[in-house]
Amino acid sequence: MRILGLSAFGHDTSAALIEDGVIRAVIEESKLSRQKEARGLPLAAMKFCLSKAGAGIESIDCVAITSTPFRGWMRRSAAGTRISPLDPVAAGHAQVREVGRLARELGYLRLLRHKTGTGKIIREVEHHFSHAAGAFFLSPFDRALVITMDEDGDGKSGMIAIGEGTRLRKLRDIRYPHSLAWLYSAITEFVGFTPHVDEHKTQWLSLSGKPEYLTVFHNMLRRSGDGALHLDHGYLEHGVGDRFVLAPRFWKETGLPRNSAELTEEQRTGLAASVQQVCAEKVAEIISALRQQHDLSDVCLGGGLFNNSLLVATLERTLGCDHVFVPPAPGNSGTSLGAALYVQHHERKAPRKIYRSAPYWGPSYSRHEIKDVLDNCKARFSFQLMRDRQLDQAVQLLLNGKIIGWFQGPAEFGPRALGNRSVLASPWAPYVKENLNDFIKHREWFRPFAVSVPVEDAPRYFECSGLCENMNSLAVVRSGAEGLPEGFVLPGGFVRLHTVSKESNPALWDLLRRFGTHAPAPMLINTSFNLFGEPLVVSPLDAIRSYSCSGIDALLMDNFLLTKAPVSALPVTREVSETAATLSGMSVRNLAS
Repeated sequence: MRILGLSAFGHDTSAALIEDGVIRAVIEESKLSRQKEARGLPLAAMKFCLSKAGAGIESIDCVAITSTPFRGWMRRSAAGTRISPLDPVAAGHAQVREVGRLARELGYLRLLRHKTGTGKIIREVEHHFSHAAGAFFLSPFDRALVITMDEDGDGKSGMIAIGEGTRLRKLRDIRYPHSLAWLYSAITEFVGFTPHVDEHKTQWLSLSGKPEYLTVFHNMLRRSGDGALHLDHGYLEHGVGDRFVLAPRFWKETGLPRNSAELTEEQRTGLAASVQQVCAEKVAEIISALRQQHDLSDVCLGGGLFNNSLLVATLERTLGCDHVFVPPAPGNSGTSLGAALYVQHHERKAPRKIYRSAPYWGPSYSRHEIKDVLDNCKARFSFQLMRDRQLDQAVQLLLNGKIIGWFQGPAEFGPRALGNRSVLASPWAPYVKENLNDFIKHREWFRPFAVSVPVEDAPRYFECSGLCENMNSLAVVRSGAEGLPEGFVLPGGFVRLHTVSKESNPALWDLLRRFGTHAPAPMLINTSFNLFGEPLVVSPLDAIRSYSCSGIDALLMDNFLLTKAPVSALPVTREVSETAATLSGMSVRNLAS
């Protein structure tokens, strides 16, 4: 049976394909369309998933879409009326906006029916059930508490459920707009970042401040112990564009200026630290109460709020590292897979399978396809048929302080680079963070880089959980650990860590082990392979463009190597047979030639 899951209509759209219980393909629309704000139907992602099935839309048995437009419209409209009962003009504007949103979503649904055919089964799965299914059915737990939290999904801000086997049993909803995610986005905007885009910046900024405004945030959030999170309406009002914004009461109690441009750096970091801490406290309160009430030890977390790896790491410290699970893409893009899993297991009661933890479910490209792109770009490259020699060349470049683009295998699904579409560098290279920031990433000084390390070696240096494989949590530096590079440890001893297993990513695992024989530790900086403001690269053409337009020194795509400066030859053997010396017209050349 083939199920096509779609996260459509809103932001972070994506598509997923499950065939007979096996995840065949999952990809975000933005990575294929190269538009960071991809909305509407994810047509390019749908096309990719169908290509993996080797057939057209007629081969799909069911389309699961993560939206119920009418229910969402009714809930949001009711919430707008409750927030502004004495302001009919603001409430009226909000109603007009919601009617327009409903019309757009119904239009997308009509287009989907046209694309799939009139006889196709289209199952509308509620947004937070999709989040919950993606969190629970991908987890290793047979019975767990499931909590989802975001700003708005079908007129709800979250859901609390219990997952048991192939079933999800809802306990209660978190009503819109009683949302920690909304509060986090509001503070993100006020400290000078873009809401719904730059929340990760607020997360890292919080490490530089003190939670001086925590009392105000506690006053805003009440009765959270039993899971019924409540945001005091007195702190909300309708703003420009009929969005909810912070009301004058908030500014009065904090003593802050309403103009964010007037904030001092200390006030910005203090706000970030305060909202980060209150979110961690409230989520921990909810989980602790519900775990005790329902005699549960394991917890699955879904929704955009749990893209916050610092929040997840704090919860792991409280709840235990072995008892928390977060899916590879907890935000909206992950609901396409969640909707498909919901239909597969909850509705059709198909037995659960053990899904691989590393989400390499995106497009992959053959050597012939890569070579065609290189030839069309008239790029100068070297090709090594022997994998060992290719890895030795990469190690030499890294030891020489070069920054390399690493393009291998299928693209990863989710918001983070997990070693198939990454930029790698030695953490011991001089000025490496400055070079990455100034010539490639163009990011703020307070945002940390991640380090990749083989999973077997990680316990020597860090205390970490399995969530570090997808970078959904942070590690803590182990007391007495030696050989670590300077400048990568965050306040509290945290480190952004990416653990790599030989089973899930043999190429990067082998590179790390080889590099470790010449360096103090088998450890490399790993950051996303993309130009500033663009999605992660997916295709060879994306990679060549990002390499050519940035300060990356070399690019390794499969066994092809591109460099911007000559590289000295390596002392390696040349035991290559005559039959292996050519591959569809590609000559095997030494880098020195």
